[in-house]
Order: sequence, then structure tokens, then C-alpha cells
Amino acid sequence: MSSVVDRPLSPYRSAVPSDAVDAGVFRIIADPRTPVFVSVHASGRRRYGYWQPFDARTNRGGCYVALPTDVCDRLHSAGRILLGDPLEDPGKTTYRVWPARTPAPAVRRPAAAVRIPVRPAPAGTRTLVA
Repeated sequence: MSSVVDRPLSPYRSAVPSDAVDAGVFRIIADPRTPVFVSVHASGRRRYGYWQPFDARTNRGGCYVALPTDVCDRLHSAGRILLGDPLEDPGKTTYRVWPARTPAPAVRRPAAAVRIPVRPAPAGTRTLVA
């Protein structure tokens, strides 16, 4: 029988490169099917999170999921995410979190190769080399 001590510990979040964590969090925020909100409490504490719907196939979900505050704050300070209109309650203010709209980079496609049609030689002028 295994105990909690025998199980391998999961790696700490700091073991994952921050670019990968930032990209994963940004992917969740940019997904239009997953509305993300930030609650700013009267004490100044911020909490980013979203509702994960229940998935009958995996038997998971049906709960709120918190996103790492330091990563979301880093994305906000870099201008990658924006906060929507405030919804004020007595103890907190809630904002919708949106991905910042960035102009799409110009796609530069290589020019297509141009085929110049060549007229076939008349049938009588062909010579065969043996």
C-alpha cells in the first residue's frame, strides 16, 4: 500500500520556463469560449480565474480555476491583456480580461514562379540524335 510520502512530488511551477507558462495562460485568456475575470479586493489582492464547465467525458470540471497572478500581472504590464469595464461590489471590483488586439503581421508570400510558355518546334524540324 502506498502512502502520500511514497508518491513522487510534482515539479514546482518555477521549473517550467516562464515563456511556456505565459503562453499557456495567454492561450486560455485568448480563447473566446473561456471568459476570464480578475477580482480586485478592497485590500488590493488580485485574483484571475475562469469557470471550467463540467466535462462528462473526463468527469472533470464544474469549478472555478485560478490563474497564476504573477503571470497575469506580467501579461497585463506587457500590454498583452486588457481589463474591461469594472463591476463594483462592496468588497471587490471585477473586470473582464481580454487579449489585447494587436495588428496582424503582414504575411509576405514568395512570388509564384512564372512559367513562360514555349512554342513547340514544328514537326518537320525535329532531329533525333542517335
